[in-house]
Order: sequence, then C-alpha cells, then structure tokens
Amino acid sequence: MASEPGGGASLSPFITGLRGRCPRCGRGRLFSGFLTVAPKCGACDLDLSFADAGDGPAVFVSLVGGFLVLGAALAVETAFEPPLWIYPIIFAPLALVVCVGLLRPFKGFLIAAQYVNRAQQGRLDGL
Repeated sequence: MASEPGGGASLSPFITGLRGRCPRCGRGRLFSGFLTVAPKCGACDLDLSFADAGDGPAVFVSLVGGFLVLGAALAVETAFEPPLWIYPIIFAPLALVVCVGLLRPFKGFLIAAQYVNRAQQGRLDGL
C-alpha cells in the first residue's frame, strides 16, 4: 500500500514538484534525467510508475514562456525601436532558454499534483 499514489502525508505539490522531489516524502529525487521520471523514490521507495504528465507541461510552458518572451519583445520595441534583425538574434535564444528552463519544474508540479489528488485514468462505468 505504501507504493500507491496518494497514500502518504500531504506535502505541497508546489514545493515538491518545483524542486523535483518525491511527492510523498519530499526528500527523494523525482527525476533520474533531465525530464525522465525515476522508477521509484530513493528515500521512501514510492513507485513513480503512476506519473504521466503527458503534454501538460509543454502546454503550460509554451503559454507562460510565450507570454514572458513576447512581453519582453514588446517592451524592447516600445523603448528602443531596434531594427528587425535584432529580434531573432535576441528573442529566439531567449525563448529557448525560458521554455527549457520552465519545462522540468512544470512537469514536476503536474506529477506532484497527480499524486496529491490521486489522479487516475478516466473511466466510463457500465459501457
């Protein structure tokens, strides 16, 4: 029973997810690679096979990262009015850095929220 999702004390999914820690104990690592979820927690042996964030992190990152980079581009445009060739040189790498930097914390948060809320696959009973 200890390896089932939602079975432990409730830690904040914001803190544990954004730090990339186990959603049950908050000490073990959630990731074994940059975005690869570890098979189990090294501290409390929580089976992390339930963790499936899908495309959710990419959607949130593209929305938040796009908002930030576009806001910065608009601020630069209104303040300095640089030539058009400046934008791909500055803002394409900035978009890449922002999106890659946000991807792991968002994925960690979504996995921790799955654990805390005991999320499961949707089912239609009686069909």
